Amino acid sequence: MRQKKLYVLLTALVAAVGGMASPAALADKASDDAAIARYREMIADGNPAELVAGQGEELWKTKRGPKNASLEKCDLGLGPGVLKGASAKLPRYFKDTGRVQDLETRLLTCMETLQGIDPKTVIDAKWLKGERETMAALVAYVVTQSNGQKIDIDMTPPQMKKMYELGKMAFYYRSGPMDFACTTCHGDTGKRIRLQDLPDLRTQAGAAAGWGTWPAYRVSSGEFWTMQHRLNDCYRQQRTAEPIFGSDVTIALSVFLAATAKGGPVLTPGLKR
Repeated sequence: MRQKKLYVLLTALVAAVGGMASPAALADKASDDAAIARYREMIADGNPAELVAGQGEELWKTKRGPKNASLEKCDLGLGPGVLKGASAKLPRYFKDTGRVQDLETRLLTCMETLQGIDPKTVIDAKWLKGERETMAALVAYVVTQSNGQKIDIDMTPPQMKKMYELGKMAFYYRSGPMDFACTTCHGDTGKRIRLQDLPDLRTQAGAAAGWGTWPAYRVSSGEFWTMQHRLNDCYRQQRTAEPIFGSDVTIALSVFLAATAKGGPVLTPGLKR
């Protein structure tokens, strides 16, 4: 069944791209919008992220690491092992670590404390290689448990407010040879790049459309990307220094986006161009 879904996905993608490439489809913005809408509708059924989430579920329940333990007692903020709605409330401040953590850094904590896995095996790995690939699968599984819920992070702790301000500063900060910032792509309405809409992340609706649909499967690369991966790639595209996995700036940006998007729907795993 899953192989059939993937076949349908690829067939639909070819058909959609062919339709969008025709002169009639590219004649004006209305035609573009209609073609893109058809393309997204066709690929929406059978998101390949389902396969990654299935791998993540198996990894969640598998005993691993020096302590030979599973992650079934991992506390993502709602209690040991509680996954329903957990990612919709992340990032959040955790008293046991004294840190604001997003989903990936919290999973790092669980992997270290429950399984004895050194966080450096994830931090020092390459994207979608080794333990980073394991992390991506775990993220895919966890976020499926919040699909359809509302983004609802707790901004009352002072640590969250501090991270919000840091994230806001990072969002507007220009750097690199092109003098780019997050706002270069996500600071206006109606922008698009390579047939992909660029939501205005300064607004609640735009942040909900952006934050609420990541992590996601990227059809163009055939890969599942976590939010840490996506933020890292934003810095790469700015031609500036890329952040260390799980660094404060990535978590701060996530707090800023999630707080701005509060109340919007969680639609994860998403599906992107």
